[in-house]
Amino acid sequence: MKALTWHGKRDVRVQEVSDPALKESTDAIIKVTTSGICGSDLHLYELFGPFMLEGDILGHEPMGIVEEVGSDVKNIKPGDRVVIPFNISCGHCFMCDRRLFAQCETTQVRDHGMGAALFGYTKLYGEVPGGQAEYLRVPQAHFGPIKVPEGPPDERYVYLSDVLPTAWQAVEWADIPEGGTVAIFGLGPIGQMCARIARHHGHRVIAVDGVPERLAMARRHGVETVDAQSHRDIPEALRDLTDGRGPDSVIDAVGMESHGSPVAKLAQSITGMLPDRVAAPLMENAGVDRLSALHHAIESVRRGGTISIIGVYGGMADPMPMLRMFDKGITLRMGQAHVKRWIDEIMPLVDDDRDPLGVMDLATHRLPLDQAPHGYEIFQKKRDGAIKVLLTL
Repeated sequence: MKALTWHGKRDVRVQEVSDPALKESTDAIIKVTTSGICGSDLHLYELFGPFMLEGDILGHEPMGIVEEVGSDVKNIKPGDRVVIPFNISCGHCFMCDRRLFAQCETTQVRDHGMGAALFGYTKLYGEVPGGQAEYLRVPQAHFGPIKVPEGPPDERYVYLSDVLPTAWQAVEWADIPEGGTVAIFGLGPIGQMCARIARHHGHRVIAVDGVPERLAMARRHGVETVDAQSHRDIPEALRDLTDGRGPDSVIDAVGMESHGSPVAKLAQSITGMLPDRVAAPLMENAGVDRLSALHHAIESVRRGGTISIIGVYGGMADPMPMLRMFDKGITLRMGQAHVKRWIDEIMPLVDDDRDPLGVMDLATHRLPLDQAPHGYEIFQKKRDGAIKVLLTL
């Protein structure tokens, strides 16, 4: 089969690889029909080389048609149309019983002290072959796959794999009060959906980004915007819009690669040039993130407010303004999305032909798998108006 494989920093290639096969009685094989490129994939493209092996298959936002199932898989059958959550969870362990599916104890990557295994995402998360490929082996298929109806285009449902539940959790974790205001930093795919979900819940939404196409997309969905390129003091701009206090809640949908952190960017670049045997322990124990978005969030949120962090961070030695956080009485919530936890709430909105969350207005590029390297490049460099890239097979 063809699959997108990792070969080094900014070097991904479509190659012929072996077809996947059932290994466990709880496995399934799906023929992938659509797979998204996620902002988290760009971390592999740019930063996480020390935890990758040449030839690793990328991708964690797939959907497709079931080809084969193991003997203990009863909930799906060949021919079913399914979306695959990006985290791999068993559905019955201590953590899954508490609906903390991203911490599943059956698939936890204990060698690295991490949570549940993820598709297509480094040694840290189990090095499970990903879904930017013609076929995908799905472990824990007795629980994970989400059945969706025949008929509507893939684009209507593929975001159930990651984007929608991740954004839904970010809004839930933000604890926005009734009649309150949330500010969202970053208008990539997750930030866009956070804004729409918060609007759907009746909240006032102010979004911050510096890319014109992203700001324009948010405004199409009734979101107030702050152009980061036009304001030298973002927290002050947000306070001006919220009676001088700041928003009740802030969602950081940017993460570790935010702009405006030159020292941390230099440290990341230097680490990325080191041999893997040196860089990997350094990143695991002393890595730093580019924290300008998070620091802006801390400065912006009103006293007693909540910050929901959904952008991915990977540093272990990040300096944090603890005095400021303590004095303001800020609440922080964060973590990988517990995908299956939110599906029952999201599915009726996705099924609705009126498209209340605007899922049909997110993808800006639909490319065949052979053009995946180009998709990564334009998404990473924010070229050609790329906001969300879908690979079609």
